[in-house]
Amino acid sequence: MNAHAQRWVRSVKVECLSRIILFGERSLRWAMKDYIAHYHTERNHQGKDNLLLLQQISKTDHDKPVRCRDPLGGLLRYYHQEAA
Repeated sequence: MNAHAQRWVRSVKVECLSRIILFGERSLRWAMKDYIAHYHTERNHQGKDNLLLLQQISKTDHDKPVRCRDPLGGLLRYYHQEAA
């Protein structure tokens, strides 16, 4: 379990905390909440054959535009298409 915990801490540090300036515990909680949501729903995981952890299968419509969600104030970007 130690290796998994170390990898999680490294991911948080590299992808989130080293790129933003925090102003107290409230901003830290906001950043972690947003990052955890991104980590579990939008981020591909190499250990899981580069798939999403909580994959939502939906039929897409090629006529609908692709939307961008900017977690952490634009630090991370996630592109998605509304379900048909």
